[in-house]
Amino acid sequence: MRLADTLRFARDAATGYPVRTALSVLAMSIGVAAVVILTALGDGARRYVIGQFSSLGSNLVIVLPGRSGTGGFNPANAITTTPRDLTIDDAGSLRRLPSVRRVAPLAVGTSEIAYGGKLREAMVAGSTAEFIPIRNFELVQGSPLPDEDWNRGSSVAIIGATLRQEIFGTGPAVGQLVRVGDRRLRVIGVLKPVGQGLGMNTDELVIVPVSLAQAMFNSNTLFRILIEANSREAIPAAKAQALELLKQRHRGEEDVTVITQDAVLATFDKLLGALTLGVAGIAAISLAVAGILVMNVMLVAVTQRTGEIGLLKALGASASTIRLAFLTEAAMLSALGALLGYLLGQLGAFALRQFFPVFPAYPPDWAVIAGLGTALTTGLLFGVMPARRAARLDPVQALMKH
Repeated sequence: MRLADTLRFARDAATGYPVRTALSVLAMSIGVAAVVILTALGDGARRYVIGQFSSLGSNLVIVLPGRSGTGGFNPANAITTTPRDLTIDDAGSLRRLPSVRRVAPLAVGTSEIAYGGKLREAMVAGSTAEFIPIRNFELVQGSPLPDEDWNRGSSVAIIGATLRQEIFGTGPAVGQLVRVGDRRLRVIGVLKPVGQGLGMNTDELVIVPVSLAQAMFNSNTLFRILIEANSREAIPAAKAQALELLKQRHRGEEDVTVITQDAVLATFDKLLGALTLGVAGIAAISLAVAGILVMNVMLVAVTQRTGEIGLLKALGASASTIRLAFLTEAAMLSALGALLGYLLGQLGAFALRQFFPVFPAYPPDWAVIAGLGTALTTGLLFGVMPARRAARLDPVQALMKH
């Protein structure tokens, strides 16, 4: 039997039982589509988180108050040492470090902003002139915070694009006086629209001088200190130098946590990469189920076509030819199901991107290749048993049954 005859035999067998063929193709396509969509979700989550952290700024080192390590409880430390908060002076001291380019203290809270009878709640970030370049923000109007003594903040504010639209409408914003909490502040700038990022909607943010924010919230502590290293290579040195300097300022106590952007990114990349592999494995189970369905369908096909198999053998077809014919049919069903599943998966990932534009739900290439390859391999693997059963049929008995 020529290859063309084998393909025609497999095609006629598949089209002869349309419901059976459709169910096999549907099962395989669902399995492949599940792999494509779930890996798109997992890899999309990884890309989203990495993108959010990357948008924080480049060469970033972050100082947090408190120690994240668990070194056990020491009664002597509990009596002789007192945890210290981060202060503006702590942040100012970090500017002297050789590996540091910029430093921005950060105090965060919520308050109400009012203008012309309009009132709404907003997040307030107290910082300095270096906050905007460290965070890679851009101004569409006005000027940044003044470069002044950090302990004496001017009564000025920079607002996000959404606040500017909601409060001022089509009117001018820069130069207007607004009330933030119990303070009257002059708007000196408007941020370029950025959107949501790590729980903070920058378009609804009010940026004021750090000392002013501390006075508004009646607190002398800082939420974070943002440090920009001179270069990517200088990040480890900036981290070590910042930790050592703050330890000296806090009487030898290491009561702060210093994290780097690269370390956070690497951790999330590893965790979310494992998550993507996990969901891909779960989705692959459906491919195994589809393979079993293909095997059952092919076994039924052998039973239904015993007379046809007997006639082929009586005409001189070898056992290997019969095996090849049935394996070709199994491969054809699997390939068709895999292709349909790939298209359905890409359509599902496209729908996710349309409903959630900020979420980059693109299936990774390795997942698509693995899904298609697994579908074909599964179909062929589970098609071996029916093919062998067909090849072993006795031609005389097969013709008698027919």
